Amino acid sequence: MRKAPDGSGSIGRTGRTSPTSPAGKAAKDLTVTVVYDNNGYREGLATGWGFSAVVGGTEKIILFDTGRDGSAVDNMEKSGIEPGRIDTVFLSHIHRDHTGGLECFLEKNSDVTIYLPKSFPAKSKDSIRGHGVGIVEVKESLKICENVYSTGQIGGWIKEQSLVVRTDKGVVLVTGCAHPGIVEILNTARALAGDDVLLVMGGFHLEWTSRGKVERIISAFRESGVRYVGPCHCTSEKPRSLFEERFGKNYINIGAGKVITMADLQ
Repeated sequence: MRKAPDGSGSIGRTGRTSPTSPAGKAAKDLTVTVVYDNNGYREGLATGWGFSAVVGGTEKIILFDTGRDGSAVDNMEKSGIEPGRIDTVFLSHIHRDHTGGLECFLEKNSDVTIYLPKSFPAKSKDSIRGHGVGIVEVKESLKICENVYSTGQIGGWIKEQSLVVRTDKGVVLVTGCAHPGIVEILNTARALAGDDVLLVMGGFHLEWTSRGKVERIISAFRESGVRYVGPCHCTSEKPRSLFEERFGKNYINIGAGKVITMADLQ
């Protein structure tokens, strides 16, 4: 069993650490590789309802969500990422389209620490523990590794955590489904990081949202100084088109196989 980050071997530890705490240099070589999404980007990769991405160039290599099924792991390998290289698994929320591929991943690599919202059902936590992995139950914001943080679980009926990465150009925010509201998540990340937001990417939960509401969300992004956006997964074509219209060249088209590097974020 992998020990918890404090080295105690305990499972279920929670903590609170602000990204504004003293830290080393911000990440300069960040890469985000989308390995599962409803939308396709690179030929030869499976697509389906769900989301998963691998975050690299940080102290730990992080698998953000695991998609709906084992296709995320297959796509990962086809993208040249060995499952055994993953150090940390970050689960945004309980829904199967974000956790369904976990069993398949753990068959390939169980030497990981899994960060999940404290609100996960006890049955789900016990099932994960059965693989001999360390679990960190996240309630408040906490530090995962140098320059990488969880927002803490946010929301009411569906609680969700998002990933915050400090780079030398600003904050990169990765969301799973944004059930608590993408603007609320954005505001939480900004308050935690105390820095400009370079990129917001992931599911924005805008499948059946009116044009007026999407426009208000886009305005909130612009007012908050967000420079790049990459909506995908649970964001339908019309909202994505509106984001692209408003952000122009700073809109990033995301699908399975898309790789985002710091060179893409000028």
